[in-house]
Amino acid sequence: MSDLHAPAARPAALQDPHALHRAFQQLRHERRLRHRDAARQLGVSECEAVAAAIGQDGPMHVQRLAGPWPGLFEQVPTLGVVMALTRNDSVVHEKVGRYEQMSHEGAMGMALGPDIDLRIFYQRWAHAYAVREDGARGPQHSLQVFDAHGVAIHKVFLREHSDHAAWEAFVERHRHPRQAPGEQVEPATAEETARPDDEIDGEAFREGWAALADTHEFFPLLRRFKLTRTQALRLAPSGFTSAVPTSAARELLFAAAERLLPIMCFVGNPGMIQIHSGPVRRVESMGQWLNVLDPGFNLHLREDHIAHAWVVRKPTRDGMVTSLELFDAEGRTIALFFGERKPGKAELPAWRTLVESLAGAAA
Repeated sequence: MSDLHAPAARPAALQDPHALHRAFQQLRHERRLRHRDAARQLGVSECEAVAAAIGQDGPMHVQRLAGPWPGLFEQVPTLGVVMALTRNDSVVHEKVGRYEQMSHEGAMGMALGPDIDLRIFYQRWAHAYAVREDGARGPQHSLQVFDAHGVAIHKVFLREHSDHAAWEAFVERHRHPRQAPGEQVEPATAEETARPDDEIDGEAFREGWAALADTHEFFPLLRRFKLTRTQALRLAPSGFTSAVPTSAARELLFAAAERLLPIMCFVGNPGMIQIHSGPVRRVESMGQWLNVLDPGFNLHLREDHIAHAWVVRKPTRDGMVTSLELFDAEGRTIALFFGERKPGKAELPAWRTLVESLAGAAA
């Protein structure tokens, strides 16, 4: 999935990490902004704002952590029940539970617990910090991971019943020898651009789509033909995709909650994909935000960022698999919704009926 934009350069007045730290804390105190929003207001990346607090006085205490990243991250299960957060520019995905069944092969990793389900791309990881923030409810501890551009990849927040002794041991074990304030980040890179349609072998691509046997074969198919995801949806075989109104996400979540229909919700960025599997119950709209507010799963989706929505059908050896896919104006993936299913099992008929009703209403 594509990622969010990072600031190109730190303003000259904030080159000194001490000055940045003071400005960041003052802005957060005055405006009650989240880290990400306060950093953006200052024209710096969130990573730079967090790293500026290393060794500084105040309510925010930060320690730089060292890799290798798989070795660090696969110690997170020792912390017990925590909250996992993955986001992109348009949606925040939060899950409460334990990190379980963690593994990696090279730079690719997974966590396959019943609550926290992740696909991890360690090659995108560049910086990690242990953060303690003192507030009215006491200290909040978190692990925060960023890419080379200073954009957040993943965060782990301790809860009341997390293992705080294990957290202290985790931080000590992975503490980086360099604890000077500040961090250097790379300028944001250019967005991926689509190749002209007439340069693509459309017939061969459509044959490849029709021959899919597993949904995991779809991304390699895009890479083979050098297609962006939205371009692929436009060039798909007849009957395999349907453009639907941008309100489709709202309709789908409210209907799924009403019917207690188990779904899968994928949210990610270049360094992490986080997945919810199960029903959704409490869906609420608050201004520009569409929210799922369940005890173990929260989703916060900026509806005004949805520029394109598609119903997508992929053949597999278990039958057709149907999804709703959301994209922003630049074609970056916001979120993907599927019916809950396991390999070897057919898609839930109730899910397909629901998603096809969205496509039918758009026809």
